[in-house]
Amino acid sequence: MIDYLTTMISQLRWVDILDIGIIAFAIYKILKYIQETRAFQLLLGLIVLLVATVLSDVLKLYTVNWLLEGILKVGLIALIVVFQPEIRRFLQYLGGFWLRSTSYLNLEESDTLTNDVMAALKYFSRNKVGALIVFERNTVLGDIVESGIPINADISKELIMNIFYSGAPLHDGAVIIRGEKVIAAGCVLPLTSSTNLSSELGTRHRAGIGVTEISDAIAVIVSEETGAMSVATNGKISRFMDNNSMQKIIKSVFMNEAESERTFFKPFFNRLRGKSNE
Repeated sequence: MIDYLTTMISQLRWVDILDIGIIAFAIYKILKYIQETRAFQLLLGLIVLLVATVLSDVLKLYTVNWLLEGILKVGLIALIVVFQPEIRRFLQYLGGFWLRSTSYLNLEESDTLTNDVMAALKYFSRNKVGALIVFERNTVLGDIVESGIPINADISKELIMNIFYSGAPLHDGAVIIRGEKVIAAGCVLPLTSSTNLSSELGTRHRAGIGVTEISDAIAVIVSEETGAMSVATNGKISRFMDNNSMQKIIKSVFMNEAESERTFFKPFFNRLRGKSNE
């Protein structure tokens, strides 16, 4: 056994190490991506099913083995249909890797943007003004942006407060923020497909959850009835957020922009995206 291991190690090339490293990294990223989704529970179920199939073959349980193999074959096709939103989201995540940031913010700019957004949110919460703000991240929300009115203006508390002012033409839709820009307002979001939500949640909250089911965006919602602030991410919602917790979340979004990795390709893609918004 020791001789066998020694022979394997002596024949190991640096390309083999790179090959193993790439596969390990890919598996790690996939597991990290799906750990908070329905797909993670599905993966655990598939592992149990595969183990049961192998055991039934080893123990010569032919009927059980035949049944399990049939379930696996049909199940793989059904999974593609059932988990189409998750598959689409994952592919968008991969494609959005090169488009992660539209600009490079420094720490001071991140703090300024955070304070502006928080000032507007505190006003909405205090005066029970309904609001829905979506922060675009890796997944490009092009279709959703096109459903609203182009703004493409710098973030400011005055702009956000005017958009959601009661009676304003765009106050019922969502605002999309990309980098340090308010890209669009009055946007229509897809409603969540979940049936396990509280009956207290209205259309605004369900839309906020819905957009995070098809993307990695973060949605911030202010209730018009209670003034309570909520945050939706990965298809889940956290309600009754206090000011400090909300500020940390908003700051983490802008800090992610500020500290994003500057690849060779990003300036090129940024120019393309800038032209597409004109």
